[in-house]
Amino acid sequence: MFSMNTTRTIVGIIGNLASVFLRISPLPTIVQIWKKKSVEQYSAAPYLATFLNCGLWVFYGTPIVHPNSLLLLTVNGLGVVITIVYLFVFLYCSDRNNRFKVALIVLAEVVFMAAHAILVLTLAHNWKLRSAIVGSTAGVCNILVYASPLAIMAPNGIGALAGLAQLVLYAKYYKSNKSLDENSQVDIEVGKSEFGLTTHAKKPSSEA
Repeated sequence: MFSMNTTRTIVGIIGNLASVFLRISPLPTIVQIWKKKSVEQYSAAPYLATFLNCGLWVFYGTPIVHPNSLLLLTVNGLGVVITIVYLFVFLYCSDRNNRFKVALIVLAEVVFMAAHAILVLTLAHNWKLRSAIVGSTAGVCNILVYASPLAIMAPNGIGALAGLAQLVLYAKYYKSNKSLDENSQVDIEVGKSEFGLTTHAKKPSSEA
């Protein structure tokens, strides 16, 4: 029967393998972007969120924050390297405006991680407190990784709702305009009929 430490190690290795497969899952998309030299409709949000998340977990896995976390340190270190490659391809194949935005976010994330590390190491004087702070921050970023597809879904969802609203308004006012056009046509026909009757009534008097 396995000891607790052995079981923990086995489960950690399995978790690391699953994490590696998760990190390389966007590879077909990245290859497609590289071949076409265009990011097309793809968003950098998942890669940006993963870069920040892996960076924080690397800091968490260091001995000064959470000792005996070699598996966590190595798998997230690999995640940082893989994500940097993805971001490089994304930046290389983006247009000028998109490249600037993504580069600015990457810079902001690096500054945030550096400032976070400095504050934790300066203000937290034992590894348990450091572990709690960094773990909480990394946990929030971990949620952002799985919520990052909403950055794509939300604008599309809003666009779909806006389009639906436009269709409803068009249908409503189309019926109203059609009704007004029909009434106007009736008024015109009535006016023509009245004009015809009037001229017809005056015609005999002119002949007399």
